[in-house]
Amino acid sequence: MKRYNFDELIPRKGTNCIKHDALNQFFGRDDLMPMWVADMDFRTPDFIMEALRNRCTHEVLGYAYPPESYWTCIQNWLRNHYNIESSRQELHFIPGIVSGISFVLQALTQPTDGILVTTPVYPPFLNLPQSGHRQLVCSPLKIVDGRFAIDFEDLEWRAHQCQWMILSNPHNPGGTVWGEEVLYKLADICYRNNVNVIADEIHADLTLPGHKHVSFSTVSQHARDISITFMAPSKTFNMAGLGSSVCYCPNETLRKRFFGYLDGYEVAGGNIFAYVGAEAAFTHGEDWLHQMLQYLQSNVAFLNDYLSRHLPSVKSVLPEASYLAWLDFNGLGLSHEQLVDRLVNHAKVALNDGTTFGGSQYRGCFRINLGCPQSVLHECLDRISQALA
Repeated sequence: MKRYNFDELIPRKGTNCIKHDALNQFFGRDDLMPMWVADMDFRTPDFIMEALRNRCTHEVLGYAYPPESYWTCIQNWLRNHYNIESSRQELHFIPGIVSGISFVLQALTQPTDGILVTTPVYPPFLNLPQSGHRQLVCSPLKIVDGRFAIDFEDLEWRAHQCQWMILSNPHNPGGTVWGEEVLYKLADICYRNNVNVIADEIHADLTLPGHKHVSFSTVSQHARDISITFMAPSKTFNMAGLGSSVCYCPNETLRKRFFGYLDGYEVAGGNIFAYVGAEAAFTHGEDWLHQMLQYLQSNVAFLNDYLSRHLPSVKSVLPEASYLAWLDFNGLGLSHEQLVDRLVNHAKVALNDGTTFGGSQYRGCFRINLGCPQSVLHECLDRISQALA
């Protein structure tokens, strides 16, 4: 079995990548260590790059559609990893999951509809409903035993006001793997309150050793009947720039309305490399993924150990899936503005500001990206520790 090198330092500046080249736009300076945007600094796997290069030997890049082999490898991946038996008719290509969620809101909701989310949460879950003039309804999560947990009493009370829920499964920014019992209870609440669920499962493949991802649609017939699920190889195989995602919708009524919208407005087409890259990932990716997850697990352990030894006042929610961790600096007694200044202007690191995940209640909190060589993570934490000393 080929061994992959995740310690390799790959210069990315100057490649028009948001993570490295848009720092000045978002942080006011460009000399920061970028630990924010959720892509990894690992090399995109060789089997994906080889497939793209092979396609480039045919020097006509015209309109393309996904071949049957593309759909077959997706169906196999869903079956083998998540116990999802999907038909071709239940699947649709999506150029990106944020786009897909936006399409659902446009196609299947009205301006007066309530859209339920649990906070803190990935900022587009907050921004898309508000941009579309829907009624955003937030149910705050609790922290129980160092991980995020759903407040079901609060969630059910708010569900009465809503028609749809956007579910982050696994959770972003906390990396919590919800588990079958939690998802079953969530599906029951949503079903009884006539709330449909958009399940964003983009981090499903990034579930770390010792944990198991459960797809929302599989926990009950009710969950299957009320859900539209999005998945993608983009985070898993570090190919987000190809814009390649997939939608699974087993409910025929929802499917006809949603897929009809996608096809009628012609908003969900892909490009040659989106299809080629995804097929290579889902066909040849098992060994690489296994090794990468082991490396991510070691980064999570490194972060936990470092905080306990050098920054014990910083509380963390460590990921059970994904390469994203949630850090709470409030124990240091500094204001949010002071923390931002220390991190950006003294430590010179770029983290995601916690307030963008749900407002002022997350002042003092930040999200950090662990999808990098461990030497980079070590330097980042040293910078933070010195700046806060």
